[in-house]
Amino acid sequence: MSKNIKVLLNGIIKENPIFVLLLGMCPTLATTSSAINGMSMGLATMFVLISSNAVISLLKNLIPDMVRIPAFIVVIATFVTIIEMMMNAYVPALADSLGIFIPLIVVNCIVLGRAESFASKNSVLSSIFDGVGIGLGFTLALTLLGASRELLGTGKIFSMTLYPEQYGSLLFVLAPGAFIVLGYLIGIFNKLQHKAG
Repeated sequence: MSKNIKVLLNGIIKENPIFVLLLGMCPTLATTSSAINGMSMGLATMFVLISSNAVISLLKNLIPDMVRIPAFIVVIATFVTIIEMMMNAYVPALADSLGIFIPLIVVNCIVLGRAESFASKNSVLSSIFDGVGIGLGFTLALTLLGASRELLGTGKIFSMTLYPEQYGSLLFVLAPGAFIVLGYLIGIFNKLQHKAG
């Protein structure tokens, strides 16, 4: 298996930002009241991860150590601004639903962490694969969490009704439900990973 495929799979399974590293908990818990919100937040973050990893890897030898972190934040903020403007232009309802959590991608520890620990030390291609892998892991985790909460709370997944809403539990759509469902998903993921390993 090539190095880049290992890097890609690593982000999805071994270093899954949500289920293994427990990073980015604020947007994870706040934006996953539905599957579409979770998936959208994950895809927006993945775009920023891939783009910023590629640019930081390209510029790594030009950025002095003294201004490394501020330079990384400027690169990340540029791509966050691009995705925020695109969402406001083409999907304003979704942008309103995700609210402040789109601009907060700038300070998401997953994005800055990957820039510091991976993109600044590896080739552009490997950095892109890392961005895709971590981004996919984040997107899959958020989508699964959002779909579980939406199903348990409203009887729907991606707004498709699977059972009447009166049989759902409002708890799962509210903040405490996010913690409960996330805890169970982390437990299931770790159990499956332990069996596979």
